[in-house]
Order: sequence, then C-alpha cells, then structure tokens
Amino acid sequence: MYALIDCNNFYASCERVFNPSLNGLPIVVLSNNDGCAIARSNEAKALGIPMGAPYFEYKKLFAEKGVKVFSSNYSLYGDMSQRVMNILSRYTPDIEIYSIDEAFLLFEGFDCFFDLESYAREIKKYVFRATGIPVSIGIAKSKALAKTANRVAKKFPERTQGVYIIDTEEKRKKVLNWIKVPDVWGIGSRYAKMLQMHSVHTALEFAQLPDDFVRDKMTIVGLRLKHDLMGKPSIQMEQVQNKKGIACTRSFPKMYTRYDDIAERIRTFSGVCARKLRRQGSDCTIIMVFLRSNPFRTDLKQYGRSVCVKLPYPTNSTIEITQHALKGLKSIYKEGYHYKKAGIMVMGLSPTLEKQFSLFENSDPRHLPIMKAIDRINLLNGYDCVKFGGMDLRRKWKMNRNRLSPKYTSKIDQIITVKCD
Repeated sequence: MYALIDCNNFYASCERVFNPSLNGLPIVVLSNNDGCAIARSNEAKALGIPMGAPYFEYKKLFAEKGVKVFSSNYSLYGDMSQRVMNILSRYTPDIEIYSIDEAFLLFEGFDCFFDLESYAREIKKYVFRATGIPVSIGIAKSKALAKTANRVAKKFPERTQGVYIIDTEEKRKKVLNWIKVPDVWGIGSRYAKMLQMHSVHTALEFAQLPDDFVRDKMTIVGLRLKHDLMGKPSIQMEQVQNKKGIACTRSFPKMYTRYDDIAERIRTFSGVCARKLRRQGSDCTIIMVFLRSNPFRTDLKQYGRSVCVKLPYPTNSTIEITQHALKGLKSIYKEGYHYKKAGIMVMGLSPTLEKQFSLFENSDPRHLPIMKAIDRINLLNGYDCVKFGGMDLRRKWKMNRNRLSPKYTSKIDQIITVKCD
C-alpha cells in the first residue's frame, strides 16, 4: 500500500506554528518580490481569494477582510519541511519526497501486521505534536489512488479526520467518479481538454478508456497513470536525484540599458549557479543565458533572446562558468533597449567524481581548492562575505519582502524569547 502525506496549507501553517495568534485568521503568503498569492489558509480561500491573486489588486480586500499577509520565508519553510520529512522516514524505509510539503510512503507488507488506518492516525498525531504542522494522509494500492485518497481526506476533514483509505473496489469507483479530469494528478490542462472533447469528464471514465486509446493520445506515461487509477501499481517510487538543471534568474529593480550593468548581474547569477553545482557534487557542460526587455512597457521597443553555450569541458568553477556566460551575453546583447530581466541556467550536469577529461583542454585544477575555500568562508560568514571582482562588492541582492516573518529556526538572533516573571 502507498500513502501520500500532504501538509495542509503548508506555508500558512508554518507561519502559525510560531505565532498561534494567527489560528483561525485568513492568511496569504506571497511569491518572490511580494508579487502574488502562492499559499492561502482555508479561511482565505473561503473569502474567495484565488491562487495567484496579484497583491497590488487585492491589497484593499486584504485590508478590509483582515487578511494577514506574509512574504515568502523560504528559510523557515525549508527547515520545517525537513523536520516533517525526517519524522516520516521513521515510519518506513521507503519514502519519496515529492515536494516541499508532500511525500509518498510505501507500506509494503505492513497491512499484515498493522491496522493501516490506526498507523496513519499515529503518524498524523506525532507529526503535529512534534512540528505543529497538520497533515492529511491518503492510502491506496497505487500512488495515483493514494493521491486521490489524500484529496478526499483534505476535502472532508470532519468525516475523515484527515485520513482516508481506498481499500475496496466500491471506494475506488466512488472516489474516481467524484474527481473531475482536470483535477487528476498527472493530467495537465492540455490533456484534460482533449479528454473532455472525447466526453471523458471524470477520473473513473478516464480509467475505463481502452489502453490503445490512452497510449496513442497520452503516450506510455498516460497509460501508466490509467493503470495506477485502476489499482494496478505502475508508477514506482523514485529515489532522490540531483537536479538536471540549475537556474538563477531575476527581474531588475529598474530597467538597464548599459552592458556593464547586465554583465554584473550575469556574473552574480553565475556565482549562484556554480555554488549550487558544487553543493550537489556536479559539473555542467552547457550554459543558457537569456535577457529580455520589459513586456509591460508597450511604449518601448521590445527585445528578448537566449543562447546556449557549449563548454569545452565539464566544470563547476565560478571563474570558468562566468567567463563562458559572459561570452553568451555578448552574443545576444543589443544596444538601444531597456532590459528588465536576465538569467542563466546550467545544464548537461554530470557527477564531479565521474568527470570525463579531454586530451586537449580541461578545467583548471587550481580552481578546485580556491572554490572549496571560498565556499567554506561564505558558509561560515554568509554568502556575501567573499565575492569575485566582477561583482558589485557593495551590492547585496535582496528580494522585495516587506512582510517577512522572523526566521525562527535558522537565525539565532530571531528565535522566540520567553520572559518569566
């Protein structure tokens, strides 16, 4: 049996853990630069606030309805997520961390020794007691069915108490008949429209389609999903893997017209990507660089372009990645435009320890100890402590986060203080 454990309104719940006065109040968490709503508490959803609601449009409504608005506190959310996942890993050796607030657990053979519903309620109770984060748990014979069971547990908390198990054919058909095609895990908007054009409106109708039709219209991936919804496990648990690509992109605080200003940003982005490469023990062989003007300024000329630079050797050196990224920038930069955003992505990743050397040209081996020393200094003193000369030494990149809550679990000077009389 598979279980999907999902943290309820995770970002909002994290804010409530250390500020209990928020319990029962509508909460909205904003995206980078306080752009739009990316998380809402149930109370905020009840007010009709949609996902992705632009802050500047709903600012007045938030004030009228007493909505508590927070900037994204990724340090807090990441740490709380790790705490939850560490607890879940105690209950089974087979765990797949699906996202920051979701994980699949495999209970193979557990039903012979445990009552899975009681076991799930024990997990739910302990996670809340240890972290303060409420979770919903769905259990079924396959991952896709566990996802649908979780949806039921979250939708009807009074009846399910946050735990729902699909353990009979009657339950499977009832749940799948309730879920609409656009809400099925793994079916995107394009496939949903195609299925609706063929009079397929529910998950049950999708699961009853002929195999040949699904394979022809949705490839083997769609066929696996169909079998999973039929109760035939076809989507297997996945192991944690390193990222296949790493990106760093930012909108500028103002529009830039000078090449030097954009080049400084590309140097900084290259440093971020290189540091992440070294952290996961990878090298890259391809760098994609892009820049674009402001699409909202229709009174200005528009321009946007990207280019991929093939590296002659795999590397994770900030110096070498920056050099090649700047070559890409020079090839696509044009004068006379007002640029608002730029970024780079490193791709073609491979393990550093399995690096394939070339006979004629390779990464400079002297860079390795230099990068290690810089990473250690920055880890101990902050990532802005040591910079390269091409970066703005006086500038620290900060997102616009005017409603940021304290980093309760990762900053010693921001922990909760208790005064006793």
